[in-house]
Amino acid sequence: MIKYQEHIIQKDKQARLALKVLDELPFYASRTLFVVDENDKLVGSLTDGDIRRGLLNGLEISNKIEAFMNVDFKFLIDGDDNVAAIKAYRKDDIYLLPVLDRSLHLVQILDLKKTRTILPVTALVMAGGRGERLKPFTDLVPKPMLKVGDKAILEHNIDRLISFGILEIYISVKYLKEQIMDYFGDGSAKGVNIYYLEETEPLGTLGALSMIKKNDIEDVLVMNSDLLTNIDFEDFYNFYKQNNATMAVVSIPYTVNVPYAILETKQHEVFAFTEKPSFTYYSNGGIYLLKFALKELIAEDTFFNATDLMDMVILEKKNSTLIHYPLFDYWLDIGKHDDYKKAQTDIVHIKF
Repeated sequence: MIKYQEHIIQKDKQARLALKVLDELPFYASRTLFVVDENDKLVGSLTDGDIRRGLLNGLEISNKIEAFMNVDFKFLIDGDDNVAAIKAYRKDDIYLLPVLDRSLHLVQILDLKKTRTILPVTALVMAGGRGERLKPFTDLVPKPMLKVGDKAILEHNIDRLISFGILEIYISVKYLKEQIMDYFGDGSAKGVNIYYLEETEPLGTLGALSMIKKNDIEDVLVMNSDLLTNIDFEDFYNFYKQNNATMAVVSIPYTVNVPYAILETKQHEVFAFTEKPSFTYYSNGGIYLLKFALKELIAEDTFFNATDLMDMVILEKKNSTLIHYPLFDYWLDIGKHDDYKKAQTDIVHIKF
């Protein structure tokens, strides 16, 4: 997201002023203004190209902006599922989009060169673990705050969520929680809202979900904080929606190569054999998308793992569906010293 105030101008101002404002925009900002009326409703967009065309058509630089502005501008409605629309705008090389409320007031401006999309989900990042296997590093620092490259593991994940337009993030905390809470604060420094779920007792990999009290959430993205990954959250979200799933789990392909011929038998009879076969299995990647309504299955203040919920969804086949999303991008669970060492090397080569 960008600072949209510097891109707003009133429609009754002169085009001369608009040129000055455009010229004073920061070098990194897109050269577009959004025009509002006396009620602060968005009524048009304006670029220096619009002003140039107006002048060539006989307008004067002293004319009001409303004579030059483009009234056929593209926009998004805040709160809608805009994923497909944003993808289409990207295809048409449209990268700066105003996001409006139902009354056409500007909520934010989306810069698609910095933000990939706006996923209509709330995120829950599980960051309360002790990190026993990474001692002594975790004696004084919580595992999610251990640095990989120039940033903490947790910050890599928070920044990735933000890059997909996820602006409401809950973090479950327990061990050395003050370090996490002091560092990220309320999220305003990153332009998001961050809330903390403080566990008094360990609640497992999903128990903290029961602590979220909001009622207007439809879908939740849950992930472990100690993962390093360049997963495409948009593709994961689209897969989840297209399959009309109740819950989706990211799965990590794991291939086993057998160095011998495998006999296929029935009792003692051999009816076929396969020379040095490979078998692919899928393990739990610690990232989930699920219907927030599933929270009702989790008792408050109770240890509860994501796998417990997966078991429940599987048993309720008539009313729910559990799917897996095979991840072929980079993924590393930083649980042991060797993993942490590998992460320091990998981070140099991973494109986020």
